Amino acid sequence: MSADPQKIELLITMAERLIAAIEGDIAALKAGRPQDLRTTDPEIQRLSALYGREAANLDPTRAKTAPADLRRKFFATTARFRDVLTLHASLLTCVRNASEGIVKAVADEVERRRAPTCTYAPGPARPRPPAGAMVYNNVI
Repeated sequence: MSADPQKIELLITMAERLIAAIEGDIAALKAGRPQDLRTTDPEIQRLSALYGREAANLDPTRAKTAPADLRRKFFATTARFRDVLTLHASLLTCVRNASEGIVKAVADEVERRRAPTCTYAPGPARPRPPAGAMVYNNVI
């Protein structure tokens, strides 16, 4: 049973490091600098995977025997981690939607410029194939 408080302390420490990295990402996204994301660092990704494994292996029934102050700290850290993750996901969704919107707007403009124009010749202008599929792969 003595390993469970140590495991909980380890989870708290890992969660706090991940919270700091995610808060760094949030600051970078709010500053408009997505190239400064800290969660793309391989060390943070390994820490995230390790945290996931450790959290999945935590036995809730044995964790209830941990000291009350340690459990309170663990619950508070977990709630803060959840809140930070929610904000991070929301910001990433906004950035993704904005960048996909820009790509779509550029593709639409290219397609509009390549559209056949009216000519004074007896036949219609030769149609060009749409560029949209090559530019953004119809994902948007």
